[in-house]
Amino acid sequence: MSTKPERSLQLWLPALAHFEADHPLRQLLARADRLASGTAGYLAGLGDYFQGVDANLPAAALTREYIAADATGFTWLSADPAWVQPDMNGVRLLACGQLQLEMADAHALAEPLRPVFDEAGLQLEISTPDRWHLRLPLNSPLPIFAAPEQALGEDLSQHLPQGAEGRRWRVLLNEIQVLLHQHPLNAERRARGLAPINSLWLWGGGSLPDRVHSDLSGVVSDDLLLSALAKRAGVTLQARTPEAINAAVAGWLIDLQDLPASDIEFRWWPTLNALLARQSVGLHFASGERWLRKPWHRWRFWREAGR
Repeated sequence: MSTKPERSLQLWLPALAHFEADHPLRQLLARADRLASGTAGYLAGLGDYFQGVDANLPAAALTREYIAADATGFTWLSADPAWVQPDMNGVRLLACGQLQLEMADAHALAEPLRPVFDEAGLQLEISTPDRWHLRLPLNSPLPIFAAPEQALGEDLSQHLPQGAEGRRWRVLLNEIQVLLHQHPLNAERRARGLAPINSLWLWGGGSLPDRVHSDLSGVVSDDLLLSALAKRAGVTLQARTPEAINAAVAGWLIDLQDLPASDIEFRWWPTLNALLARQSVGLHFASGERWLRKPWHRWRFWREAGR
């Protein structure tokens, strides 16, 4: 049995464990057809829909091109604001992006970092508050950098670029962390109950691919990298709204994987329920589980609820 999505409407959801037993989606699964599980994770999930997506994806160039349309002719590296915290076993990455950062604050945090990057021959671009990019000359050699999902919650030493090739970047990251730790804005953030931004996470290096390939006809998403991939692949892209979800058909992907399960239940479920009542939908959980739900499955009363 193939783990690849069949030609139906696809719904990309958070990890199944995030849904409580009484969540309406759990009740729906009891009557749907279980498929073979696929791989788990964010990049692996993207790889189900876009060919060649893996940990070496040039995410920085793709997202920079989507935001600013100036990625051609350079090598790019994401340098996203991050929160790290020491513990007994090392220093752990606790968050990357989505740190409630405003653009003015992002520029304030970046200001003391610019001379360090300039000296290293790197140009820092604040593309959005949560997405920062480093511009390098085209074909600049880069070591292997781990994607945020590979390192979240783990000791940084396991995921920093290794060997002599990575030493330059480890030294650079240490300088960045010292400067951010001393930044007065972080004291203000702590006073407001916000996590400090005391590091940058470097990842997604490379140059802009000529083309991205996908069998999708359309995408409904607010995710930056997914949106960038869709645009590069020439796939129709719609922002995540009830109207866009309601209009989606076979061959489209609806992306909800970044939302809390409670948000799906209380904000999006009426629209999703109406959609599920009239067409076949592949349910793709970020934890790897797959189901196919067809409209007539609602008549499977004999199936035990909450499976």
